[in-house]
Amino acid sequence: MTVAPALPASTILLLRGDHAALEVFMVVRHHQIDFASGALVFPGGKVDDGDFDAEVAARCDGASSDPTMRALQVAAIREAFEECGVLLARREGSPALIGVDTLAPLEQFRAKLVDGSVSLAAFLSDHGLRLACDTLVHFAHWVTPEMMPKRFDTHFFLAEAPHDQVALHDGYESVDSVWIRPDDALAGARDGRYTVIFPTLRNLEKLGKSAGPTAAMSLAQESRVVSVTPWTERRADGTYLCIPKDAGYDHCEEKMPERRQAASE
Repeated sequence: MTVAPALPASTILLLRGDHAALEVFMVVRHHQIDFASGALVFPGGKVDDGDFDAEVAARCDGASSDPTMRALQVAAIREAFEECGVLLARREGSPALIGVDTLAPLEQFRAKLVDGSVSLAAFLSDHGLRLACDTLVHFAHWVTPEMMPKRFDTHFFLAEAPHDQVALHDGYESVDSVWIRPDDALAGARDGRYTVIFPTLRNLEKLGKSAGPTAAMSLAQESRVVSVTPWTERRADGTYLCIPKDAGYDHCEEKMPERRQAASE
């Protein structure tokens, strides 16, 4: 069996709320997207070559010294901007994240970054921006199993959404969006309102342990990120999808639905 390479990817969990209610921004993938089509997911995507650019690295605040992890952080911020219009960046020389007045004229560059007509390095340089990698907290790491035809090596990051920026789906890769409490997303998955894939379910459960953004980010900073590659186990009562018990998730296995036999079988 030929094993597909696991492409590096980043996912960002944008958070808002107070100590009474934690909400995370999620989007509904377009049905024509070839991965998790129609599913409720966190924004994210593959790491681009431009995310490794030395000129981009020079415009990062608080980024990892490891080139691969830095590119993953850059990709998380870039994807947040491209997919939902939130830009975790600062003007050169300013300690504050940009606000809506600065962001509004930059909206036109979302599509240009996606289609490659403008590079990330040029976008940052032309507008005097620095990526706020120091606002990201590493939350999780999942790798698609080898038996899958399309595989990703995905790192998940938490970030508190700027109060004066509006998150909204792009209308292309994602067709709807919602700020939602983790428990409500999980309830929607159980009752059929939402399609939510296994890694997203587990990370919603993990996120839901915290009462607010500050608590969630503090807990993530204090926790060890364990790489998760799910596997299947055939048991007497069916097939189970499993993950490591030390990865920080309350549910480490899920019984998979039995495949229905075709009428001709």
